Amino acid sequence: QVQLVESGGGLVQAGGSLRLSCAASGRTFFRDTMGWFRQAPGKEREFVGRIRWAGSDAYYADSVKGRFTISADYAKKTVFLQMNSLKPEDTAVYYCAAAPGTDPYQYWGQGTQVTVSS
Repeated sequence: QVQLVESGGGLVQAGGSLRLSCAASGRTFFRDTMGWFRQAPGKEREFVGRIRWAGSDAYYADSVKGRFTISADYAKKTVFLQMNSLKPEDTAVYYCAAAPGTDPYQYWGQGTQVTVSS
């Protein structure tokens, strides 16, 4: 089992930055995939990006490319989402998720609210 706890959400003005953290505990492995998702009111959950613990490859949705950066620290069992040049349309609840081994995303954090004001 894996437990995920997110932090770092808050209120920020357009053009500002936030750094989200996701602390993992329980049974984690080097080859696990860690992902970030978001869901805005009235919209479906959206993929933001993902990374393996090793951090060799990271992938991002087109909507956040060039603005968001994912990093991972396996020793600390923590993944980060650095969000720069935030836009009002980035407003959403942000979730981290874990995909153990070759399985699909299975474990989810509670979510943290990010609100970007204009």
